Amino acid sequence: MYKRVFGIVIDSVGIGAAPDAAKYGDEGSDTLGHIGKFYQHDWALPNLQKLGLGNIRKEQPIVGVEPVEQPIGYYGKMREQSVGKDSMDGHWEMMGLPVKVALSTYPNGFPKEIIDAISDFAHRPVLVNKPMSGTEVLKEYGEEANAVGGIMVYTSGDSVLQIAAHEEIVPLEELYKICEFARSLVNDAPNMVGRIIARPFIGTKAENFTRTANRHDFALKPMGTTDMERLQASGRKVIGIGKINDIFSGTGIDEGYHNESNMDGMDHIDHVMAEDFEGFAFTNLVDFDTMYGHRRDPKGMGQALMDFDARLGKVLEAMQDDDLLIITADHGNDPGFTGSDHTREEVPLLVYSPSMQAGGALPTRTTFADFGATLLENFNVAGAGVGTSFLSEIKEQRYVNTH
Repeated sequence: MYKRVFGIVIDSVGIGAAPDAAKYGDEGSDTLGHIGKFYQHDWALPNLQKLGLGNIRKEQPIVGVEPVEQPIGYYGKMREQSVGKDSMDGHWEMMGLPVKVALSTYPNGFPKEIIDAISDFAHRPVLVNKPMSGTEVLKEYGEEANAVGGIMVYTSGDSVLQIAAHEEIVPLEELYKICEFARSLVNDAPNMVGRIIARPFIGTKAENFTRTANRHDFALKPMGTTDMERLQASGRKVIGIGKINDIFSGTGIDEGYHNESNMDGMDHIDHVMAEDFEGFAFTNLVDFDTMYGHRRDPKGMGQALMDFDARLGKVLEAMQDDDLLIITADHGNDPGFTGSDHTREEVPLLVYSPSMQAGGALPTRTTFADFGATLLENFNVAGAGVGTSFLSEIKEQRYVNTH
């Protein structure tokens, strides 16, 4: 078996519309493809490329990330089973818990009783209450909210309730308490919301309002046992980096790290790689999503991917023979698409260990849960029969730990 497995979720980096994209209004979405078209050939992801990223789409190459003759890793893509296209759905499914019941969404804003309850608890007026881009919320309502000491509640196409407030007017501790209260209101049907998100910001006027790294997600607690909990129960260490702790409400995690940015997250990966442990380190890098995908910024998202790729080189160099690396995404968020919401896309799957003598193609996975099933098989831990492990498909090239 591999002693340590490192999973990195490059949040929102899809690789083309999923077969059911039309159900979500996402036909034609293609996060990586549209970034490549934006940059043309002034774009390079050499480390992801040598792992096999470009080989996933040989018939429809990603501009700047073309196929290579001999990838060093295994490559393929995964399709989501869950009924949503949010981070929570994607991550839960990866860990053996597909979301089968549609969570609540609010295209016309939240019910009056929810807004009134939040306002009464906070002793502050509530502004907005409709689906909006977070940056547009600040531009249109930020100054008014600051003037009246209010908070801004808004949503998107996903099952989220987001609360924005200025850090100097609504201190972080107070904002988090308001979000915790909001969480208590929407845990059951007909109002069952996936995530409450605290969105603190700073600045003096609309032109310079900036969201800070003090975002915090208050997710619905997993409605079942996750593969992370199964690993933990078997005595393996489970480490969460980035918003992993928030997405799983802290369950199944022994050690957690909050990321200030993607690069801060890569620092945490470097730190964890220097530790001697047996188990799983699960990382989410959210800047691709929050900073660029939702803002429909292909230039920024492409640059963030190049920055990640450069740091990935250090990770590859630090890996030991009995380490396994799995890189994937939780959904798409096409910066070249309409609107500002997540996009229903297939996601890349890259698998690598220094002990592999060669790479190769993996069949398209029909559920993200194949990720967790592979983890469980590697550590010889029983699961719930959700997902199909791909460990045997790389078995001929893998390192066997004889200790």
